[in-house]
Amino acid sequence: MASSKVSDALKQISNSSDKPQGFESLISQVHLASSPTQLAGDLTAILDSIFANSLGIVATRSLCGLFVQKLKTVTSNDSKIAVGEHALEVFSAQASSFEEQNAQVRELMATAYEEDEDNLSAAKVLAGIPLESSQRKVSNEDKVRFWIRITRNYLEVDDTTLAEQYLNKAKNLIYTVSDRDLNLHFKLSQARIQDARRNFLAAAQGYQDISLLPIIGEEERLHTLSMAIKCSVLAPAGPLRSRALGRLYKDERAATLEEFPILEKMFLDRLLSPEEVAKFAEGLATHQLARTSDGSTVLAKAVVEHNLRGASRLYNNIGFDALGLLLGLDGDKAEETTARMIEQGRLVGRIDQVERIIWFEGGEATGEKGSGRAEGVVGKELRRWDSNVQGLAEEVEKVTSELQLRYPDFVAKTLVV
Repeated sequence: MASSKVSDALKQISNSSDKPQGFESLISQVHLASSPTQLAGDLTAILDSIFANSLGIVATRSLCGLFVQKLKTVTSNDSKIAVGEHALEVFSAQASSFEEQNAQVRELMATAYEEDEDNLSAAKVLAGIPLESSQRKVSNEDKVRFWIRITRNYLEVDDTTLAEQYLNKAKNLIYTVSDRDLNLHFKLSQARIQDARRNFLAAAQGYQDISLLPIIGEEERLHTLSMAIKCSVLAPAGPLRSRALGRLYKDERAATLEEFPILEKMFLDRLLSPEEVAKFAEGLATHQLARTSDGSTVLAKAVVEHNLRGASRLYNNIGFDALGLLLGLDGDKAEETTARMIEQGRLVGRIDQVERIIWFEGGEATGEKGSGRAEGVVGKELRRWDSNVQGLAEEVEKVTSELQLRYPDFVAKTLVV
């Protein structure tokens, strides 16, 4: 409901000969005639009166531009949103004629929603801005800016599906954008989506790349490096994760972070204690502690696989039950985990189900499916023994030859060659 002053002014404008000028004057001075509580109602009444007086498309569009500029000066977010919602309804009747004003109002509303931490509403109102239109020219950079802003709002409410949808739109044009801040937000949004979708290796690489950019502050760089370490720790154990851990371990800044002890142990394939894991879990986000289909957490699964790799460095062979005791699992679950890692090429070994023993083979798995299966050839251990004996004999031969070269008289007297 409009205030009495604004209602009287609107009646005078309707009876005047120069209506556009009257509306311009009223819009510019409405804040003087209205109290903060009445301003939203007065602005709504002014907009309705502009369209009711049929001033023509050119004059109406010009007055709507002034109306939007006045709406920008409103300090109350609730008033901005209320007036904005009504304005969008009015503009929708002639959508093609007021695309620019529609976009400006939606941006204002989105900013108000963001300040009120209503990110879902902000994303939805921004998504309604027409970016492909013959009536309104939008540059590639502006399109990317809108899509990334929508993506970031959806990420704040953990809706990674819609966030990824808009990020994919930006991905097709980001190569044309030179703005460094926009490229940074794109990379960060991409890493956050990969993190949320548990694609931890890709997320770790993205976070680490961001941590090396000079355009962000030192504190933010250390924070993204910390996120990279967390994602690497949560990634499935195997050669790919080992390489990711190696890159982070060699980063001199990593030693200053709280996550460094667990990073070091994982990189060096040392066993992790429950206390160390619990301390690390305190710094993880909610989605990183979510439970998987088998009821275990992502962290628990990652730690079990890591400790299994650590055990493969300590033992040539181990029984199912003994391995289960080491991993905190029962014997059958330990066998199942080992079999899966061998099949996926993340661990080299073989399983003797009759004797209930796991044999670990030397060397590093390639990460290719099936590459972890070791051939259980009869007499393989004997041939390994023969190879070791042959190596020892060759080393003795080298020593003897060196003695003959340096001390021929001694060799002639004491050794039989």
